[in-house]
Amino acid sequence: MDSGNGATTSQQMGSLTEDLRERHQQELENLTLTTQPFKTLRLFLLAIFQYYKRLALYLLAKGGWLALSSTLIAAFGILLVTIEGPHEKHVDELSQYIRFGLWWIALGVASSIGLGSGLHTFVLYLGPHIALFTIKAMQCGRVDLKSAPYDTIQLKRGPSWLDKSCEEFGPPLFSSTHGSRVPLSSILQQVQLEAILWGIGTALGELPPYFISRAASESGCEFDAMEELDGSSSEDTGVIAALLEKIKRWLLSHSQHLNFFTILILASVPNPLFDLAGILCGQFGIPFWEFFLSTLIGKAS
Repeated sequence: MDSGNGATTSQQMGSLTEDLRERHQQELENLTLTTQPFKTLRLFLLAIFQYYKRLALYLLAKGGWLALSSTLIAAFGILLVTIEGPHEKHVDELSQYIRFGLWWIALGVASSIGLGSGLHTFVLYLGPHIALFTIKAMQCGRVDLKSAPYDTIQLKRGPSWLDKSCEEFGPPLFSSTHGSRVPLSSILQQVQLEAILWGIGTALGELPPYFISRAASESGCEFDAMEELDGSSSEDTGVIAALLEKIKRWLLSHSQHLNFFTILILASVPNPLFDLAGILCGQFGIPFWEFFLSTLIGKAS
């Protein structure tokens, strides 16, 4: 009799637990900015607070020297900026390089972050910058147009060489009977730094899908990408949609072959589905440094 009651109680507890899980899953699916904006924002802020709290505790526990050195470096930098002296021009030069690097890296991040919904900063910034520099170099017959490596398109500021006449730079250094013929290799050397920084930014922008998928895998969540593909195959129509569908299925069916070289190849070519590769790498436990280094080399090369 007691054993029967115990079995009934365990069944009731099991069904209750299953109901709670289903209710929790349904609440998670309904938790969006459009349906529950205030609750979503509150939970988002709470998650951010918890994350930074854990980060601060970790740094205090295991990285106290890092926090101390960072504080000292920041204090030294503030002193250099506020105190007048002959070092001001060097500080200003350093700040120009820092702004230059952060600008192009941020553009790269904005281009690749957001699962394909990022800004097309190559078309908006890097591509026009390279095109304008190439046109100017061809017109003037020389490539030493920049006053400094950071003399590029930046936020609310254009390059100084763009509005200058060719006479201000001097006579052409490359010329032929058909006019100025500037070697492509010489032009690439002048624009490769900003292109590499932009590539580094795109590699950083590919990390969120990897980390999210890896966290889901470590938490025991099932990877249901194939089910989503099966559900979306009937909705998508058109040649491009069908081609993208085939590529997605190929990536999913060959996910066991993901390694340093395959990730490098996928990252080296313009690939709108690289986010899916990052999700697969996180889901199937590809080590972080293997994924990041291959992505970095592919995007920055």
